[in-house]
Amino acid sequence: METLTLIDLTKLLKNEAISYSFGKNTVLRKILATLLFLLSDISMLTFSILVSFAVSNFALQAFTISWNHIYLLCLSLPFFPIAYALRGLYPGFGIDIIEELRSITYSTTIAFIIFSLLSYLAEGIESQFRISVFGSFFIALAMVPVGRSIVRKLVSKRSWWGIPVVVIGAGRAGERVIGSLSKQKQLGLRPIVAVDDDVDRWGYIHGVPVIGGLDIIPDLSQRLCNEHAIIAMPRVNIERQKEIINKYSKFFAHTTIIPDLFGLSSLWVSVRDFGGFLGLELQQKLLSSSARFMKRLFDIVLGTILLVLSAPLMLIIALLVKIDSRGKVLFKQERMGINDTRFNIIKFRTMHNDAEERLSTILSSNPELQKEYEIYHKLKDDPRLTRVGKFLRKYSLDELPQFWNVIKGDMSLIGPRAYIPWEKIKMNGHDEMILKVKPGISGLWQVTDRNNSSFEERNQMDVYYIRNWSMFLDIYIVARTIAVVLTGRSGC
Repeated sequence: METLTLIDLTKLLKNEAISYSFGKNTVLRKILATLLFLLSDISMLTFSILVSFAVSNFALQAFTISWNHIYLLCLSLPFFPIAYALRGLYPGFGIDIIEELRSITYSTTIAFIIFSLLSYLAEGIESQFRISVFGSFFIALAMVPVGRSIVRKLVSKRSWWGIPVVVIGAGRAGERVIGSLSKQKQLGLRPIVAVDDDVDRWGYIHGVPVIGGLDIIPDLSQRLCNEHAIIAMPRVNIERQKEIINKYSKFFAHTTIIPDLFGLSSLWVSVRDFGGFLGLELQQKLLSSSARFMKRLFDIVLGTILLVLSAPLMLIIALLVKIDSRGKVLFKQERMGINDTRFNIIKFRTMHNDAEERLSTILSSNPELQKEYEIYHKLKDDPRLTRVGKFLRKYSLDELPQFWNVIKGDMSLIGPRAYIPWEKIKMNGHDEMILKVKPGISGLWQVTDRNNSSFEERNQMDVYYIRNWSMFLDIYIVARTIAVVLTGRSGC
């Protein structure tokens, strides 16, 4: 690796800081992000109210907007950004999408309760107006997160977006932290330098310079005016970790410590204080009876609606499958269900009748494809697919009949992948957790890495989903699934 001196690194970081547009001033970057999110939130809230008013006027007896209405709106609207600010949504850096969705839901609910109370206390406010306010609440719950997502999509790749982070430790944990933050730019935490005592690690990780030793941290922090640090040295002995934390955390306003949870890194962890002693509570959220009940109710209601709405489309698809190639319209295959039971998954047929023979022939003649199939258990350019099948796979339309599996109780709308029985031996023990819940039509890995994730990585994401489950996570995956289907990202 190419090594860097402190002088060379300082020049490099100063140049990068200049490319942030505001130099080293993190405050200005926070202000700009806050203004963008504030503008988005107000715009989406206003849009939600206007749409609700328009629908109310169309469906109910029309009412005329008066100055009382306008005054009440102007008085109530500031409560929303205040509630968002109290939940830490401004500037919003470092907040994952699920936590943001949860915070937006709680804050919006509280603000709308205040809005509704004011509408009852104010004079000259009709019942139609109050109904419109109630309707706008549900629209806002969807539109505010959408607006924020659009903002992040538009600006997350800009050089000024986010706040700089120093990573202390460039070993396995540091490399994973840098890789994750570099990939997820929308989080707004941008690693700009890593520091390590091991000279063999000096150089670059994912384009981020690595230097040492740790004794340069005070000078580095002063030169960069950096507020955030991540200590990623979980394998260092506990006494050394204490020394590093006590000695260097004082140079940063915010210090995050990566604990030694490798192998358990996907666990949902809650911090507990036992009279001054720190405890980490590990949960498997989807295994609780209350979570199963909520999820089943969600599946029945939404699954029934989707089955009815998609029925005309499924009739058209069935006709196209029948015309395109010989064979049955529907394809049934045995899969592993909850508690290692077996059920038949239902899909539209997307392959030729001699699919397995075609696969065997091409794998035996092409070592590269054989390796790809061993890693991913699928092929990107699958010779078994029919013409209609390729289209159905691209837009995940072959999975529409699985709504019936959901209503029957074999599957959930969202969950781990429905694994084939012969895959169990390759799940490396993850089956013990994955098979405790129902498989899903869509899931976390389907809306993130899709074809870019290996079989082992998909297993890990399925376990992560089970342990981190919440209704907010399911709602997020449903929204992402719709986006994936509409854009036609390739999947399995």
